[in-house]
Amino acid sequence: MTETMDKSNQANLCRHLAHAAIATPNALAVAVQKSQRGKLNYQEIDFVSLHQRSDEIAYALNAYGLKSGMKAVLMVTPSIDFFSLTFALFKAGIIPILVDPGMGIKNLKQCFVESAPDAFIGIPKAHIARILFGWGKASVKKLLTVTPAGSGAGANVFSSLIGGMSLTKLLTRYPIQNTALPKESSSFDMVKLSDDAMSAILFTSGSTGTPKGVVYSHKMFEAQITALKDDYAIKPGERDLATFPLFSLFGPALGMASIVPDMDASKPIKANPAFIFAAIEKYQCTNLFANPALIEVLGQAGTNKPVVKLKSLKRVISAGAPATLTSIERFTQLLSDNVPVLTSYGATESLPLTKIASADLLATSHITDNGGGICVGTPVNGVDISIIDINDNVIETWHDDLALLANTIGEIVVKGDMVSQQYYNRESATAQAKILDAGSNDAHSNCADSTGQVVRHRMGDLGYLDEFGALWMCGRKAHRVETDKKVLFSIPCERIFNTHNLVKRTALVGVKINRRSVPLLCVELTDEAKNNKDFDEAILFSALKVSALAHKQTSVISHFLIHENFPVDIRHNAKIFREKLAVWAQDELD
Repeated sequence: MTETMDKSNQANLCRHLAHAAIATPNALAVAVQKSQRGKLNYQEIDFVSLHQRSDEIAYALNAYGLKSGMKAVLMVTPSIDFFSLTFALFKAGIIPILVDPGMGIKNLKQCFVESAPDAFIGIPKAHIARILFGWGKASVKKLLTVTPAGSGAGANVFSSLIGGMSLTKLLTRYPIQNTALPKESSSFDMVKLSDDAMSAILFTSGSTGTPKGVVYSHKMFEAQITALKDDYAIKPGERDLATFPLFSLFGPALGMASIVPDMDASKPIKANPAFIFAAIEKYQCTNLFANPALIEVLGQAGTNKPVVKLKSLKRVISAGAPATLTSIERFTQLLSDNVPVLTSYGATESLPLTKIASADLLATSHITDNGGGICVGTPVNGVDISIIDINDNVIETWHDDLALLANTIGEIVVKGDMVSQQYYNRESATAQAKILDAGSNDAHSNCADSTGQVVRHRMGDLGYLDEFGALWMCGRKAHRVETDKKVLFSIPCERIFNTHNLVKRTALVGVKINRRSVPLLCVELTDEAKNNKDFDEAILFSALKVSALAHKQTSVISHFLIHENFPVDIRHNAKIFREKLAVWAQDELD
């Protein structure tokens, strides 16, 4: 039975950690893998120790001058300290600001200008960048340096050079323990807030536009935890191989151990598969969270001889970008029979929204290959999905006649407790993306905000709901190509051409030819085609034109260009920067 929260001030994500510390105090909470001199080592902490350490840090942060409602940038690599600090911030009511370092220097600086943090908590490398690039210069008043365990003296020297304090020194100066009492008796009085109060600011990656700060409420986190419990059937005592820092935090909140592999979470395509396979084997992980790029890397590595079998896994969750059917099919060879890869659809603003198991997804491959879009499944409990007309106008108020009929492509609009209500200090972006649902103006509604109003979110993605209620993705709204004859959508069109054995991937863009807007397909070849001295571009283009004419979605596409390597985002290696390709294609034609 799903737990419901009282609207009074009782919300805090860390209540789940406190429960686990009582229910299973000595069970493993976090293990962090490190590769050193050719050997894999692991740092571990149990639930009661993680709870106690985060209490100690929360107390020390308060004593240092950081109070509930203040904001703190957190730039710490996945580690025991990362978990302890994040839970400490939540416990103290201090709002963590989480950013993706892969978004670039310019975007990072803008994020800190917009969020106006009171504190900067980071590893030495982050502090050096902060000084060099002026991150948070106008607002940051408190500095905290976090270094690997055992380097306290070095951290103190570094902190004295940049100002602020090391985490080690902070805990020494402001101890929580009352010397008259045993250590386990010392605890921090967790801050309790309303469930719609701001609990964190998570910046979007910027891979599909300018990074924006998504305001997370306690209610959003609770809804995500509920979805993982109910829709994904995750139970206490499981062990999760966590490859994304934010998702890894849900482990301890679910009574599940988070096993963090030695990898750069912002560049999963560069992960060492052997490290991940070793961590899964050592801890007999039952769950794996991996984005499509990592699914591809692990699938390729695991199907080479000797074939790897991940027998302990009960489920794999993939999110972040559409995975290719080929990579999912390959990866399932590493799993036991009937173990699903659960593809989830969502975004930083709202996740998870839908899910579909790999067997069901692979059964739709003939529809996808013939231009029907990618099926991302049916909504999780509590999520409402509608499709509206495609336009860039602000929609202030929702009314039901905005919703299109089944099998009609339009913009995806979502409602639910895990859906964010606003962007931080971005009124224009909030107005563009949010729709007030006046018909649900009920202070007791599960997805009502602090004013009792429900907000729907425009995903910026295009798709359609079929007659069975399943959602099909057709690409980003900004990536549609409009001509005087028809509107073309990226995913349906591209998947038709991607079936050719010499094509690695394609990208639909719009160009001007004789002052007319026309569609053009950029083509990236497979390695086999690139290395084939007998490759004939004219023969390939002729075959692609035949495919185009065979499908109504692509019948007006007759222009093709080969691009050596598509520009893609670092994290997913799947989100193609079509805007850059459009400029390149136009230059090639002019």
